Amino acid sequence: MADLAVSVAVLAGVVLLCEAARRSVKAVLSRGDYSLYLTEVLSTLQLCACSQELKLLGESGRIQPQAGLTLVYLITVVHVSTFHGALCNPSGALELLYRGSLRPSASSALIACQLSAAWVSRYAASYLWSFGLSDLHLAHKAQGYQCFDPISAALPAAAAVEMTCAFVLQAAVMNIGAFSENLRVHVIAAVITSLAYAGGSITGAVMNPALAFSLQFPCSGHSFLEYAFVFWLGPILGTASAVAVFEKLIPSLLKGRTNGKKVK
Repeated sequence: MADLAVSVAVLAGVVLLCEAARRSVKAVLSRGDYSLYLTEVLSTLQLCACSQELKLLGESGRIQPQAGLTLVYLITVVHVSTFHGALCNPSGALELLYRGSLRPSASSALIACQLSAAWVSRYAASYLWSFGLSDLHLAHKAQGYQCFDPISAALPAAAAVEMTCAFVLQAAVMNIGAFSENLRVHVIAAVITSLAYAGGSITGAVMNPALAFSLQFPCSGHSFLEYAFVFWLGPILGTASAVAVFEKLIPSLLKGRTNGKKVK
């Protein structure tokens, strides 16, 4: 319980610090590209740093799976509520580029911000753990902050898991308009928690190339290109597939069926 309490305090501290920084950025810079990019950096850093702590806690076996999933749900609600519109996911930036909402230069800049924040989060987490705030942190420090192979399946199967999870999440995001605004954050949190339960034991169900760059890429077991195949290509293809299915394929099929009925 002491480890859990410390981890919850760490999560709260990270969120509060990042939220204070975001509010300061908006107060000083108001609107503009710099405000947008700094918000993206701070929000992605929040996501990755909190996920680092949750991953450490979950892999330690010191809490019940139900407690871990509850934390995933709660922190997802907090993230979605505090990100101030930040994407925190390269797949989201690529989607906006496809829709014409972002210029190629802006999309590239956002992705660079996300990956930079993910890279910084690795060292921020290690620095925090070095203080030994809990027995869990002390044990992780004694092991040299080692991270072991997060993939428990063949690479094609692992990539398929990430692709499927990203597809389901994107489908939920695209069809969330059926719910009231107050419920949407909880629906997204429930979907992410369910996917973490379903695919977590295989790949971690990361569904986010930037988050994977923070959590999984430093781990031993596979090369950079192998991790990129699973954790970058998989989620991007899953997101793209959901967009294609729900905006191209299904409307086309419905239109064809409607035209068929008119002919009859």
